[in-house]
Amino acid sequence: MNQPDLNEIVAWLKGLQDRITANIEQLDGQPFVEDLWEREEGGGGRSRLLRHGNLVEKGGVNFSHVHGPVPEFLKKESPNASRFDATGVSLVIHPHNPHVPLIHMNVRYFETDDGDCWFGGGIDLTPAYPVAEQVRWFHGQLKSVCDRFDATWYPRYKKWCDDYFTITHRHEMRGVGGIFYDHLRPGQAASHHKLFAFMQGVGDVFNPIYTFMAEQNRDKSWTEDEKTWQKIRRGRYAEFNLVYDRGTTFGLKTNGRVESILMSLPPEAVWEYNHQPAAGTAEAQALTFYQPQDWF
Repeated sequence: MNQPDLNEIVAWLKGLQDRITANIEQLDGQPFVEDLWEREEGGGGRSRLLRHGNLVEKGGVNFSHVHGPVPEFLKKESPNASRFDATGVSLVIHPHNPHVPLIHMNVRYFETDDGDCWFGGGIDLTPAYPVAEQVRWFHGQLKSVCDRFDATWYPRYKKWCDDYFTITHRHEMRGVGGIFYDHLRPGQAASHHKLFAFMQGVGDVFNPIYTFMAEQNRDKSWTEDEKTWQKIRRGRYAEFNLVYDRGTTFGLKTNGRVESILMSLPPEAVWEYNHQPAAGTAEAQALTFYQPQDWF
């Protein structure tokens, strides 16, 4: 059996973007606006943005396939390569309602002309007001995907997510975690077919997860104080993306499209000086969720 080639992976990723945007449009009632772009060094993408919807305050679902000479910062990892291809779908959905979780997903594939290639991705959830049963259900969906391939993958990639999405200077995670994996190479982590199938499993579980989270929480009433707390948590999200996120760094260092790279940032965020929620409040309870923990 021949391994999936780059064109097959690119075609599947484009289809994934289509399926996700169609589902969110159905939930929201408003359409995405598409922006097609090209990268001067090679490749391009499709950025889709939804603003001021009924459910979504700001949401971006991006597909990209860029290629060209291997940049200097990647030559240590691929010293024999001269050209690379990188393709993926990345999304962030910022809801209006503070009780609907912010969600992020990314699935990606990278290869060089010396025969090296790897897969990466994951899904993580950032609720301003976490509900334990919903967080446990979310992790259960991800565990089910992982367990179809290897029973060790969920605990491994769950811990990787907890570690990766830690805002070191805040001593807290940016949300309640999920799974994260990177540089999974065929022949080391699993076969090329198995890693591509895992990518497909992670991508395909997004729609049922987001539909569940939206339907469970979108009709909850909220106050301006709760909206302010959501904006404070969005500030933490922005801090992570601008200081630590590898995808943001990779995009900027490879002359990616800035508007698409920074689409993940929230529409509004606030930074309150030395903000400490009062003991016994829902906000103080929320902070207890932003530390690594076992959900089963």
